[in-house]
Amino acid sequence: MPDGMRWIGEHSYEDAKRGVPGMRGSISLTAARGVEAEAFLVRLGADSEQLQCGDLYNERDELATPSGVDMTHVSRAMYGTCGDWVYVLEDGFAATWFFGHRGVPEMDPLVGEEIICLTLNHHDAPSLILHAPGDNGRTWETEFRGGADWSPELDAALRATGAVFPSLYDGVSTEAEVELYYEAHADEIPARVFAGVGRYSGLTIDRATVEAGLLPLVLLSSPVI
Repeated sequence: MPDGMRWIGEHSYEDAKRGVPGMRGSISLTAARGVEAEAFLVRLGADSEQLQCGDLYNERDELATPSGVDMTHVSRAMYGTCGDWVYVLEDGFAATWFFGHRGVPEMDPLVGEEIICLTLNHHDAPSLILHAPGDNGRTWETEFRGGADWSPELDAALRATGAVFPSLYDGVSTEAEVELYYEAHADEIPARVFAGVGRYSGLTIDRATVEAGLLPLVLLSSPVI
């Protein structure tokens, strides 16, 4: 399975507005399957009429502000599909679904749909992997560098890309060894995590398309934090 999202993690520490018409740095990802794309986007806070306009992300600064919309808490995101997944990319503080999945009923994961979210949380570290497997509506989470004990398949994919770091709880590593390993490899964590999730999900997201902003624009009314 290709590591089709590693590049997103490689640029996690870059300025989000660094000289491209689309996105390259500081990107958080939310992806879902088992649900129609428009339905999922509306649950995230999108307006169905805006989705029908077909505007591209690189046109966002040229478009008029929608009537009656307070842009203070709106995330200008882009979205696409890959196989049976719909995905949303945001280069703000964090992923909208992370902010709302516990407090906004419409964002609750439903039985039969799988949601996976990689949120960088620049506003409040650490970066997190959130995963709703779709079996019982429950959402699990772990920090970047942690394992996915609830899902053997996801855990194996993260381990295969080196995204699971030594832990005090593995019965092998000492605190000093864990800290030394983390200090030596901290900058590599996001790339390994995005690669692992790509391996697990089969998601491939084209870098050139994202950097050029050629995916559709979606305006998400972010929950106020």
